[in-house]
Amino acid sequence: MAIDAPGGIAVVETQTSTRENASYVDWAAIFAGIVFASAISLVLISFGSAVGLNFLDFNSREGAPAILIGIGAASWFLWVQISSFMAGGYLAGRLRRRHFDANEDESDVRDGAHGLLVWGGALIVGAVLAVGGIGAFANAAGSAVATATVAASNAADEAGNVVDPNAYFVDTLFRTETPATGDTTLVRDEAGRIFAQAALGDGTVAAEDRTYLANVVAANTGLTPEEAQARVDQVSANVEAARQQAIEAARIARNTAIIAAFLIAASSLVSAIGAYWAAQKGGNHRDKNTVFADVFRRF
Repeated sequence: MAIDAPGGIAVVETQTSTRENASYVDWAAIFAGIVFASAISLVLISFGSAVGLNFLDFNSREGAPAILIGIGAASWFLWVQISSFMAGGYLAGRLRRRHFDANEDESDVRDGAHGLLVWGGALIVGAVLAVGGIGAFANAAGSAVATATVAASNAADEAGNVVDPNAYFVDTLFRTETPATGDTTLVRDEAGRIFAQAALGDGTVAAEDRTYLANVVAANTGLTPEEAQARVDQVSANVEAARQQAIEAARIARNTAIIAAFLIAASSLVSAIGAYWAAQKGGNHRDKNTVFADVFRRF
């Protein structure tokens, strides 16, 4: 820069910029992209949750099929994740300070790298928030379980009743040919232990247990032996059906968790590609001074 001196002598002042010695990573632009991507994701997920709840019906009428709700929720989450990361990557590429020691191809790579850093940073932020939410839920559940355990322990102590895993086998020692009648508390408890023991196996009640239950039911209800046996068979079938439903629900939950994990991994990889491309596009618009006048015009 030339400065006119009082004596008419031109003095040239040389100023060395430290810009070329700075890091190629523009963390300010990356943080801005992470904040922007997180905000868009939060807004869209909240909006999607509101729309999704509209499809749930808590009245007597049936709501939308669960499979359609699941597909819609997964599609919305995929679109939200990809679009938010692309928006954050574009902003980071647009705000990044370009170093002019690189050609256009190298500049595109650096812009894309900033998009990937936005993607990685936003994923870490989301994981931290998710772990925090799961931890809070686990603490609340643990407190509830602990409270219930203490209450159950106190109740058991007061009643003098201690749960014995061998109670079923002890019951078989004192069975009589003529079942007791009158108060059905004891026989109800014993019947519950018989069905619980069957559930631990393949769900089938042993033949001697079925005969014993039929005799107990007949003695306490006034049913004929055939009717009592039919009732025992029906209850055994109902218990087995409930057991199969629980097994099927566990299988569905497991398969759903596997599919959800694969979908999250695949959508995350697609989001990385989208963030990389969007950051490059933002860098190109920055270099070309592209202005969307119709959208961002002054009012």
